[in-house]
Amino acid sequence: MSEPQTQGGSLSGAAAEPRIRVRGLGKNYGALEVFKNISFDVGNREIVAIVGPSGCGKTTLLRCIDGLLPHDTGEILVGDTRVTEPIAGVAMVFQHFGLFPWKTVSENVAYGLRMAGSPKAEIARKVPEFINLVGLAGFEEAFPYQMSGGMQQRCGLARALAVEPNVLLMDEPFAAVDAQTREILQFELLRIWQERPTAMVFVTHSIEEAVLLGHRVIVLKGRPSNIHETIVIDLPEPRTRDTLRLPRFAELRERVWSTLMREAREAEFVLER
Repeated sequence: MSEPQTQGGSLSGAAAEPRIRVRGLGKNYGALEVFKNISFDVGNREIVAIVGPSGCGKTTLLRCIDGLLPHDTGEILVGDTRVTEPIAGVAMVFQHFGLFPWKTVSENVAYGLRMAGSPKAEIARKVPEFINLVGLAGFEEAFPYQMSGGMQQRCGLARALAVEPNVLLMDEPFAAVDAQTREILQFELLRIWQERPTAMVFVTHSIEEAVLLGHRVIVLKGRPSNIHETIVIDLPEPRTRDTLRLPRFAELRERVWSTLMREAREAEFVLER
């Protein structure tokens, strides 16, 4: 049984050369220090989930990795490229879908490919392929307002996957859907990842979701936040609904929960200055 790691690092058995390297990362908003000294790697075929109390900078960290926000200290490398702005090969899926309401499913999925300058023939081949991959075949001409939240998020996922990224960043992508749809999408994401594994960083408030999806779970704590613990999720692959009933799943969920909830309880009784 693997021992949880207590610092940021690579999962044993992951690719020798990490796809993502985060080293000594810090971010400030004026006098407010959001996080500091964040260091971890993500392998080529690894999902790293990030959890932490509200306001600890999870989404900010993800946006720094994507190059959408500048960081103040440290560095981020994707492959051999130092991230200072959005780069090719990195795709993000947002919490609130981010679809263009005036575009159909096909047009939304094609958007990233068009922005990347892909030839028309390639777009025509890839769009139906990825629509089918996420289970939206038959809805190619539907508009976002006609679809459920789960269908909209599938569309957003297809748009991100269509550019065939080396890195997939997920910012609480299932938080806006109901519990039943969320569970369906979790297992759909695992299915897709099994077919097309890539480096993934998955930010979530759900401890169960983090343990189900992640090969490691990074727990952010403190003010400013930093990595309090990195827990290896040594569950059998592929993960299915049966995974949720394993005693080891319950043990790992409890470990993450107890680590995180101590901070949440303490934060309840801190007076603002």
